[in-house]
Amino acid sequence: MKKISFLLLTAAALLSGCGSASNKAHTPQQTLAQTWPQIEAAGRGQPVSMQMWMGDPLINQYMSTYVKPEVKRRFGVDLQISAAQGAGLAQTLAAEKEAGQPSQADLVWINGETFYQLRQVDALLGPFVEKLPNARLLDLQNPFINTDFQQPIAGMECPWGNVQMTFIYDSARVPNPPRSFAALPAFVKAHPGQFTIPNEFTGMTLLKSWMIALSGDPKLFQGKFDEAVYKKWSGELWKQINASRPYFWKQGQTFPEQLAPLHQLFANGEVAFTFSNNDAEVDNKVNQGVFPATARAYVPLPGTIQNSHYLGVVQGSQHPEAALLVINFLISPEAQLKKMDPNVWGDHTVLDLAALPAAQRQQFEQLPSRRYAPRRASIQGLALLEPDPEYMTRLFKDFRTYVIEAPVQ
Repeated sequence: MKKISFLLLTAAALLSGCGSASNKAHTPQQTLAQTWPQIEAAGRGQPVSMQMWMGDPLINQYMSTYVKPEVKRRFGVDLQISAAQGAGLAQTLAAEKEAGQPSQADLVWINGETFYQLRQVDALLGPFVEKLPNARLLDLQNPFINTDFQQPIAGMECPWGNVQMTFIYDSARVPNPPRSFAALPAFVKAHPGQFTIPNEFTGMTLLKSWMIALSGDPKLFQGKFDEAVYKKWSGELWKQINASRPYFWKQGQTFPEQLAPLHQLFANGEVAFTFSNNDAEVDNKVNQGVFPATARAYVPLPGTIQNSHYLGVVQGSQHPEAALLVINFLISPEAQLKKMDPNVWGDHTVLDLAALPAAQRQQFEQLPSRRYAPRRASIQGLALLEPDPEYMTRLFKDFRTYVIEAPVQ
């Protein structure tokens, strides 16, 4: 037994040493000190492990049938995609860093509280965005793009797409949906069983928008988290929701834990509303035949959260140069144009169209128009900035405490 234990310890030490050596070969300073031609030369032919939310079939299809073969063709990069997001992703990367081991991930799809958590544990490569040749095309003067949940992105994550939350309803069943958050409680009471709130990211974005609407002053939620502001207006939010809860789907006894089941309830006609953080999603869902052709999207007054999502490189990445090649491609006009097509994904571009050559700009302007979602120009005036990540964290916790686990009144 002692001999076996000694061999196991020796093997563990060797593995640990190998991991440390691998990590030292790709320090952030070494990677970021390289010129782009050096990065390109080092990244070609390398694999990239990307971790991302994989909850939407069209997004997965865009990545697997377009991005994956394109980066293989252009750079010889073998892009491997797996599912990870939020707190779970942050915990894994923090544990790898604490152990001094190279990461299993190179590239991550992040925003908001995940960006904050990864910054807290120093799990990101560093300010890399200015290294990307296509970064000059990004709309980095836009506060909905250069700021992530009140956090300046500071080159630590690269903008990938920009979206605004919408209500989606079936116009055949609900010809006159509530056009404001103020009108929502009366509507829910008059149409029992037709409304619920998903207990996940999109649902929390709905709650943030509703809370800001109740306050009447979006500026209260700008800057660092304010305990007094949160307590006052989340308290008002829980009052409104709990007063309406008996008229929710299933009498408010249960709530969908993911967005996909709510989409399915909507598609089956069990509820009249679902939601999306992508203002163009209704079009691609109708085009797929998932939602009825009578589905429509809108933004209730006084507005909803608009935010961007981003790409980060892991500090312990084993292939950081290859990850940078992939990111540079993902923000290229070609990849952004394809992604913005409502028939493909419908994710709004993060590029400054004025910075594009006229022929490329025209391609964006001539994309298939939205048929079921509002035009972006018509809802931009109803866009609310994301508040500090702590608001999201607290809403997750308190929605469970004060609504889900509380008795129906």
